[in-house]
Parts: sequence; C-alpha cells; structure tokens
Amino acid sequence: MAEQARLIKKYPNRRLYDTRTSSYITLADVKELVLANDDFQVVDAKTGDDLTRSILLQIILEEEAGGAPMFTSDLLAHMIRFYGNAMQGMMGKYLENNIKAFTDMQHKLQDQARSIYGDNSPISQDLWAQFLNFQGPAMQSMMGAYMEQSKKMLTQMQEQVESQTRNLFTGFQLPSYAKGSGEASATAPETRKTGAAKK
Repeated sequence: MAEQARLIKKYPNRRLYDTRTSSYITLADVKELVLANDDFQVVDAKTGDDLTRSILLQIILEEEAGGAPMFTSDLLAHMIRFYGNAMQGMMGKYLENNIKAFTDMQHKLQDQARSIYGDNSPISQDLWAQFLNFQGPAMQSMMGAYMEQSKKMLTQMQEQVESQTRNLFTGFQLPSYAKGSGEASATAPETRKTGAAKK
C-alpha cells in the first residue's frame, strides 16, 4: 500500500507543524521536502483547507527574491495577463508539460552518467557535482529562456486564433445587417436627401 502523504499543519501564528516528526518546521524545511521529492500536504490546522499551493508559491517567491531569479518581469506580467483569459487553463497545462519535458531530459542525463560510471563511483559523483556546479547558472538561464520562448509561442498562437476567428466571422452577414434592415435603414436618409435635391 502506498505511503500516505506527509501532513503538515499550518497554525494561525503562521508556524508549520510536521505531524510525522511531531515538530515545528520552517519554510526552508518544506523546500528540502520538495527537493527530496517527498509527498506532502499542507493544511490549515483550524479549517482543514489545503494550503499546499500557497506554501509552494511562498517558496517560489523567496527564491525569486534571491540573487538569481528564474522569471523576468516581462514573463511574470504576461503570466498575470493570462488570468481570467479564455486560454488560462491551456497556459497552465502548457507550462506544466514543458517543465515535465525539461525534468525528463535532466533525469536522462543523470541516468546516462550512472550507466557510464555506476551509482556509487566517487569519480561519477565528483564529475556530476562539478557538472551541476558549472552548469547550474547556465541551466537556470536556459530554463528562463525556454519558458520565455514558450510564452511567446503561446501568445502568437493566441493572436493567430483571434485573427482567424475575426476573419471567419467577417465573411458572414449577421441578421441585423441583412438587406432590408440595417443596410436599408443606413442608406434611407441619403436616398431621401437625393430625392429632395432633385425636386
């Protein structure tokens, strides 16, 4: 049977209580759980509401406020504009799929390193540590550029859909503008004036 998700309770004083270790933890500890791929859920101690997303967003906010933010101001502004937009759900899924693809690529690199040097080889671990230390900033920069490019592609796709929709409906004559109604009423005053001028 699968192990139940680790339960963390958040109290009104903003303190986080880990029910598995029966101790209070910090946001940094929660970040460590994320890095260790531990399955957990944060709930409000009083109401039982799920606060996991809220806590994860706090961690992201702290990381972004640090020395090497992943998201540019322009990208964040574009993301905000998608809220309430018809494509909001699609944007979330699109970013999720892209991050998953990026993570899968990272895991494949790790697996290739293990297959060459073995799991417990000190040489392998040292080389991998050096690679990550060297490539860390580059990977972060690449991730930011990748998401920026994805955002631009999605925005262009949205503009293209809107353009095609406008072109599609331009060819149709709406009932309110059919001859004998809108157009006729629009031209009637000119006809009357022309008739009056001839007289």
